[in-house]
Amino acid sequence: MEQTIINYIKNEIHAGDPDLEITPGEDLLGSGLLASMEMMRLVEHLEHTYNFRVQPQDMAIENFLTVAAMVAYVKRVTNQ
Repeated sequence: MEQTIINYIKNEIHAGDPDLEITPGEDLLGSGLLASMEMMRLVEHLEHTYNFRVQPQDMAIENFLTVAAMVAYVKRVTNQ
């Protein structure tokens, strides 16, 4: 799941930039890798890919700040 999310960020948001390195613990917003609209695209991608809906109370930065946080959140809400 980590690599799927990283690949989406690299290929869909950063146009396949071959030099882009993303680690699972990297702050995606603080590092400038994602802006707020790009984060919303990524959340929509997660919902579609893993077949769930993010509930309003779960729209907290802690759930989406890093790839690792997203993986933990998706696993928690989809019982994986």
